[in-house]
Amino acid sequence: MRRLSFLLLILFTMRLSAAPPQATGDVRPRANAGPTYTEFDAPGAGTGAQQGTVPISINTAGVIVGLYVDSNTVEHGFVRATNGTITTLNAPGAGTAKNEGTFPTGINTKDVIAGSYHDTNDVYHGFVLSTTGTWTEFDAPGAGTQTHRGTTPFSINASGAVTGLYVDDNAVRHGFVRSSKGVITTFDAPNAGMNPTQGTIPVSINTKGEITGGYIDSNGFHGFVRAPNGTITEFDAPGDRLARMPKGFQFLGTIGLSIDTAGDVTGVYAGSDFVLHGFLRAADGTITEFDAPGASGMGTFAAAISPTKEVITGIYQDSNGLDHGFVRAANGTITSFDAPGAGGTGMFSGTGGLSINTAGDITGPYADSSGVFHGYLRNPK
Repeated sequence: MRRLSFLLLILFTMRLSAAPPQATGDVRPRANAGPTYTEFDAPGAGTGAQQGTVPISINTAGVIVGLYVDSNTVEHGFVRATNGTITTLNAPGAGTAKNEGTFPTGINTKDVIAGSYHDTNDVYHGFVLSTTGTWTEFDAPGAGTQTHRGTTPFSINASGAVTGLYVDDNAVRHGFVRSSKGVITTFDAPNAGMNPTQGTIPVSINTKGEITGGYIDSNGFHGFVRAPNGTITEFDAPGDRLARMPKGFQFLGTIGLSIDTAGDVTGVYAGSDFVLHGFLRAADGTITEFDAPGASGMGTFAAAISPTKEVITGIYQDSNGLDHGFVRAANGTITSFDAPGAGGTGMFSGTGGLSINTAGDITGPYADSSGVFHGYLRNPK
């Protein structure tokens, strides 16, 4: 669950075995014809704390990919079709020990899936899975081969271009973009640090090939946007008040997490108090900061923006430490939501919004009262 914890925080990495058809789940309409929720679990998902089903990405048609953690704490990918059928995905080279396995992170409009797998040597590798079931595995040039090094894709666009990071043998992070033809270009933000745990972290790529993410220097995180020609623009949210990065993992600074077709970016920033806040950066560079009403504790995590309508989803934590999903409309209005079965205990408690499509459908995980993860699909109507 190491990569899952990272993804939930900032995020911001053969055989196709068919699982039995999965029931469409428990659909519960809210009062006044509001949003409906479909809850689901991947066949084989574990039922212990920090096990279960974690949806990560939804495409325009409503197809969902993610991972499930089984009773042995092994990760498996899944794809959920619009009719509710869930198919398990195991990359050919994926390990089968604790915390190893397959980790899909993106699906495009053509149902092509990208992600990473964790092998038996604790090394990460990228993959692209075609609609015909063909696995193409790859490693970025310079990717390390030591423990917890390697290649981790995060996002795939409509043309099949994939972006993500690789970690070299010195534990420095670097960005890459892989074209649909398999050509890999590596890059670093101009001011990215080159010491261990520093570097460049691309997270999202849009249909034009624009990429957003963050880079790490000695002071913390900074956001960036990379144009298709390779030009990189760095930015910090106005409320970001950097202080020197402390020991241990505490987020400090700014990172872009999602970019839409127009080049608008959403993400998170944190100052010296380490509290997260959301932001929307327009294509012209104007940044609007926001917090979900009732946000406290860790604050507001703006995870994803819809491809075309500037609608944002994410997670916020309340004063009791419970997580809730939220939707921010294009006019700035923020609505909170909870999956019906969400509980209130464990490392991650409650509901998280991780991905949103053009129709406004949202997916992500919720944790029940026993700390087990389940998937949900929220339809806005």
